[in-house]
Formats: sequence, structure tokens, C-alpha cells
Amino acid sequence: MNRSNFIKSSAGLAGFLTIGKSFAASDFLANRKDNETVEKDVPMITLNNGVKIPQLGFGTWTLTDKPDQYVREAIEVGFRLIDTAQGYQNEAGVFKGIKDSGIDRKDIFITSKVGPDVMRNRSVKQSLDISLEKLGGEYIDLMLIHWPVVDHIQETWSIMEEYVNKGLLKSIGLSNFNPHHIDDLMKYAKIKPVLNQIEIHPTFSNMENTGITLYKDIAVECWSPLASGNDLDNSVLQSLAKKYNKSAAQIILRWNMQRGLISVTRSTNVAHMKENINIFDFELSPIDMSIINGVNINQRTSAKNDPDNFPW
Repeated sequence: MNRSNFIKSSAGLAGFLTIGKSFAASDFLANRKDNETVEKDVPMITLNNGVKIPQLGFGTWTLTDKPDQYVREAIEVGFRLIDTAQGYQNEAGVFKGIKDSGIDRKDIFITSKVGPDVMRNRSVKQSLDISLEKLGGEYIDLMLIHWPVVDHIQETWSIMEEYVNKGLLKSIGLSNFNPHHIDDLMKYAKIKPVLNQIEIHPTFSNMENTGITLYKDIAVECWSPLASGNDLDNSVLQSLAKKYNKSAAQIILRWNMQRGLISVTRSTNVAHMKENINIFDFELSPIDMSIINGVNINQRTSAKNDPDNFPW
């Protein structure tokens, strides 16, 4: 699985993305018992700094009530990538869920994000120290800039680089960055971003941003891959779900997997958690991949999510 998978499966970009270094991702190992999905089913994407990240993760946005329970349940189902943020106000609860799971910390990949407010308030160092304490006190696997607060990106990135050099952050990256934001950052960055987490789902494929980001040897991670559930009733996706005897959610997540993208899903329902991770026993045909590409109508889950004009 590499960047060429995205090129082959993404209409309109094949001519644009024809050269460059490939991402490496390990072949996933089938290891099932009684149709139960386990950790080894999830492929690992190798980031540009050599760090490996699970290709499918569990998101915790809005999970301020019992985040420890939901994170523990997600880990029990098989998730090993856990995504949180300072703005979610649940970092401590997320880490409690990780501890309660009984899985070694080294086997869990934790992502958090620096919030826009702390960037504007110039309290990034303090916020990182607080996040580190809430998330175990040792290190964070991946820290992202949550939104491109333009006048404060350089200062924030420089501080994050300091924390990488201290071994407190293993990797640093971006969230909701458009290509021009990345171009500006690369003019002064001493450490290259490993990842850009952006809104991607069938009705908002964000194809141009995705392709350009991959071309820069920066991994792409999808937030809201199911469009907060809005894409699940799409008739095309429902038809494909029947064809493969899968749910629409599984079709969407498999579409992202085959394009070499990382996805983060969120659910408080254990059955849905199991459904979301049980996507490695089938493969979408090239034609069906193209059909899903055609669902795009450039519709964000909210107009406020525009990285060039966001209100928070």
C-alpha cells in the first residue's frame, strides 16, 4: 500500500501525481478467531520520520462524558490509535481509558492537538506541558496544530520542534491545513510535518488537498470519514454495501484504506466500533472505488470548517 494506490484510485489526480517518494505501509496480517477483529488486522503507515502509525484509529471529539469507558472499549475491540485534542477537554479521561485497558503504553499511539486559543494567547508551552501531564507524563506520539491560526503558526511550530528535540513529542504534524499553509510552514520548518489531518468523506473528498499533501511526502488522515453519519444514507454507498454484504460505514472506511489514507472514527456504541474495524476481509474493485470518488459534491459537514475562514 503506497501513494500510487491513491493515484490509481482517485480520478482526476493521476496526471498530477506521477512522481515522488512512496509511503511505506506494512502488509496487514490476517489473524482472526471466530470472525473477531484483532490488532494485527490494522495496517501500519510509515511516516516520513520512520515512525509507524496505525491506519485506522478511534476519535474522541465530543466524548467528554465517560471518555475513559469509550477509549477502553475501543482498545478492547482492537483500536491502537487514539485521537484527542486540547480543545476536546478529555485528555485525562482518554489516558485513564488507556491505563484501564491493560495494554502497554508503548503499544498505543496517542495523537493530540494544540488548540487555536493557546496559539493566540501565546501559551503553547504551558499547554503542551499540561497535555503531557494529562496523557501520562512521558511523551505524546503525535502532536498536531489543530487549526492554521496564521499569525501564530511559526511560533507554535518552533515550540513543538523544541519538544521533539527533548523527546517529549515523538512526531509533529498539522490539522486542517490547506496546501498554501503547508508551503508557508515549509519555508521555516526545521522538522517536516509527518501528517495532515483534514476533513475527508465521500461527499467532501477534498481530493486536491489530499493529493498535494501526499505529493509532499506528508501522510493524510481523514477526520469525520463518515461525515458525522450524513453519508451513510447515500444511495450509491447503500447499494455498494449490499453488493459486498457490508455496511455503508465499512464501505467508506475501506475506500480510504485502499487509497493509503489514515482514518479516525468515533462511536460510543461497541457494536459500531467492532463494525468500523472489521474492514480487512474484503476489497473494493477499482470500478467501485471510482464510483465512490464520483459521490463527491464538495459539501463539508459545516461551512465553518473552512481552514481559510474558521470562527474559533
